[in-house]
Amino acid sequence: MAAGDPTRWMWSEAMEMLARAERLHSQAFPPRRALGRKVWEPPVDVLETDREVLIFVALPGVGEEDVEAAIEGGELVVAGRRALPPQLRTAFIHRLELPQGCFERRIPLPPGRYDRLARAVSNGCLLISLRKAD
Repeated sequence: MAAGDPTRWMWSEAMEMLARAERLHSQAFPPRRALGRKVWEPPVDVLETDREVLIFVALPGVGEEDVEAAIEGGELVVAGRRALPPQLRTAFIHRLELPQGCFERRIPLPPGRYDRLARAVSNGCLLISLRKAD
């Protein structure tokens, strides 16, 4: 490659953009320690209606059976593991951005009492519904 070769500066720019994306990703999903293990925190949305609190947890590729959810001291604790897809064993990886491994998220709940916790998976999100007690 010649010094004025555009592929050289394009490669440099691409590497800088990739490094910037990795920094932003680690800021958005910072690993932390929970019970002595390193975990990542999935993003959530929390909505409240007259009858319930709805929590959407972004967990693409994670089945409902692979997630535990419990109320502990005014917080909803969502924990589990996102496993690497089986195709990864034989695939050539171009990009791997979705967090893998153990996750845990502690979500402060609005004040009140809840008498039922229901959950379902839809469009890559775990939906947790907490019905308010009368």
